[in-house]
Amino acid sequence: MSPSRVLVLNSGSSSVKYQLLDMSDSSRLALGLVERIGEQSSRLKHTPLARGGESREWTGPIADHDAALKAVAEELAKDGLGLDSPELAAIGHRVVHGGKTFTEPTVVDEAVLAEIERLIPVAPLHNPANLTGIRTARALRPDLPQVAVFDTAFHTTMPESAARYAIDVKTADEHRIRRYGFHGTSHAYVSRATAKLLGRAPEDVNVIVLHLGNGASASAVRGGKCVDTSMGLTPLEGLVMGTRSGDMDPAVIFHLMRVGKMSTDEIDTLLNKKSGLIGLCGDNDMREIRRRIDEGDEQARLAFDIYIHRLKKYIGAYYAVLGRVDAVAFTAGVGENASAVREAAVAGLEGLGLAVDGALNAVRGDEPRLISPGDARVAVAVVPTDEELEIATQTYALVGR
Repeated sequence: MSPSRVLVLNSGSSSVKYQLLDMSDSSRLALGLVERIGEQSSRLKHTPLARGGESREWTGPIADHDAALKAVAEELAKDGLGLDSPELAAIGHRVVHGGKTFTEPTVVDEAVLAEIERLIPVAPLHNPANLTGIRTARALRPDLPQVAVFDTAFHTTMPESAARYAIDVKTADEHRIRRYGFHGTSHAYVSRATAKLLGRAPEDVNVIVLHLGNGASASAVRGGKCVDTSMGLTPLEGLVMGTRSGDMDPAVIFHLMRVGKMSTDEIDTLLNKKSGLIGLCGDNDMREIRRRIDEGDEQARLAFDIYIHRLKKYIGAYYAVLGRVDAVAFTAGVGENASAVREAAVAGLEGLGLAVDGALNAVRGDEPRLISPGDARVAVAVVPTDEELEIATQTYALVGR
């Protein structure tokens, strides 16, 4: 029997998330997280799932990503799932930015590494950490295929009319300024899962996908291909998010520089880390915001209303882009769990065929489900995302080819 296991790695600047999956049946064998890498109080939590084992957790200094991955390998080995296993077919890596170059999952070689590194200026927070994870994994298993799966790849099917900004073409091309989009693995997975929920082929379905977590993005998917998405050159554009502003007049930046005497770094921090919901009301947890609203907190209510207003605008805009919409799918932490967000997002859009059934919307669960009335013209769905499974699926398909 050929190897069927795929280890999925998501390397952040100070963390590594991982899952080991068996692609013969898409089952999870283990998962875990290493965080606070480089600190004395680093933490590793490992959960073996294959044999119903209990989670193991320890804290202590983990100097760098090399040490982190070696610690992960040791934990997997304790469960008979080590990186030296002949059943391991490949390691799949989440890479945030692939630019225009990478339109599909790619086996990593030196040329691929060089191109990911070249894209660091447009993804300075993410691509360096992704590179570190790949290089470390290659050093541990140089004989094993390492596959990069790019957040931006699903969005490379956008037409130029959606991807281009209306600025001088020569300047845009010189500095690679265009709309790339992010959360692509989630949008790809959810759009296909929504079609399956409807009992139809992805190429026959038009879906608006709303990935609502601390980071949030929307996409218009026509026949399985993305034709527009809300994030742009960076993940800052688009919806109101937990700490990011989303869409904003760019002249605000010049105003803050000239009048507020703020530096570019200060403005960057403001818009990416101190804006969105946390900037509006001091909280970026939707559960806490809803609790405050229930207690009559007007600041929380305003933050929620601004969040919903922007979300509703994108639903309407992508309805216009697609022309025909078969489903609107909510996913990620807020999208999957905040029934009040889902209800408010489609309220007043009955003329577009959108509505939620209150009883169905109140149900919580881990499976894809419809929350619209049975006679609704457009299906409204909750579809839990599974980015790790998507990365593993793409990795395994590529290695199989």
